[in-house]
Amino acid sequence: MRPIRVLLVDDSLVARTVLARLLEGRPEFDIAGASPTADHAIDFLGGQDIDIVVLDVEMPGKDGLTALPEILAASDGARVLIVSSAAEAGASATVRALTLGAADTLLKPTAGNFAGEFAQKFVDALLRIGHAPPRVGRCEGRVRDTPQRPAVPAPIVPLRQLRTGHIACLAIGASTGGLHALSAFLRRLTPDFRAPILITQHLPPPFMPYFAAQLRDIAGRPTSVAVDGAPLVAGELLVAPGEGHIRLARKASRIVIQIDATPAPSRCMPSVDPMFEAVAQMFGGDGVGVVLTGMGRDGTIGAEAIVKAGGEILAQDSASSVVWGMPGSVAQAGFASLVLPPEDLARHVCAREAAAAWK
Repeated sequence: MRPIRVLLVDDSLVARTVLARLLEGRPEFDIAGASPTADHAIDFLGGQDIDIVVLDVEMPGKDGLTALPEILAASDGARVLIVSSAAEAGASATVRALTLGAADTLLKPTAGNFAGEFAQKFVDALLRIGHAPPRVGRCEGRVRDTPQRPAVPAPIVPLRQLRTGHIACLAIGASTGGLHALSAFLRRLTPDFRAPILITQHLPPPFMPYFAAQLRDIAGRPTSVAVDGAPLVAGELLVAPGEGHIRLARKASRIVIQIDATPAPSRCMPSVDPMFEAVAQMFGGDGVGVVLTGMGRDGTIGAEAIVKAGGEILAQDSASSVVWGMPGSVAQAGFASLVLPPEDLARHVCAREAAAAWK
């Protein structure tokens, strides 16, 4: 197998030099380049074929997290490994990096000791992330002679009829690039949209409290990690915990959360499918599911359940997605009523609820 092509992005010449030396002489890797700024890296990626971008967070000018979506787009499929002193386990920068689409994070030694344990973790992380998937412009690991990649037209997908009427519950599923998409969606929800909101984002358990805190700041709504027995409350947002899926049950006059740790068909934990199925069962035609950027097909089974119950499915479009896996699967299966950027999906949700309030 050809070597893994790596681009190092760090404003510190020392860090770039030391990281490069950790990989020199190893046949598994090919150092394609080193960039001192995020903008330089984005320009570099336009004409190169890179598997992994090693990215620092704290840099002058455009910081690594701000640049991350652009780097993912410019690299056309490369993985991003965040190596930063800000990437502590549970730190907000770590959570944001993972939800913006980073493949992994690694804490950079503050004392500059890159040898020993860090060196091994660095190499292991790169090997674990591995090669980027095949994409347009790739040919035996070399860049084609033409620097411009052919434009890929937006996929044509069948759309279902738009639903009308009151929304009793809004459920959102996301994975790679989720925080950026969720931010765009939630910021467009008007204060008078009062349906309870459920969110399943693919993240490990330790990150969920920090993720929920970020969503609370973004949405301006009460937000917490869902626990067994928690009631659905109008205008509040509940996030699936990392160790279980969201399901729903009726308790007296209230609808409450049930956390289910049973493995899902998608093998994701938490999974969007059980949450969507629960919304379909509990709310029928008054339930709405939204599928945002992410790898794989998680959410497709649950989307079918919502549609069969008379509810509505909305999917993020390919152009605005970091990865058009989850929303693409739902859209191409014919379950979506709209395929648009997140902010436009949010506008539809608000318009539907406003129209129902006038009746």
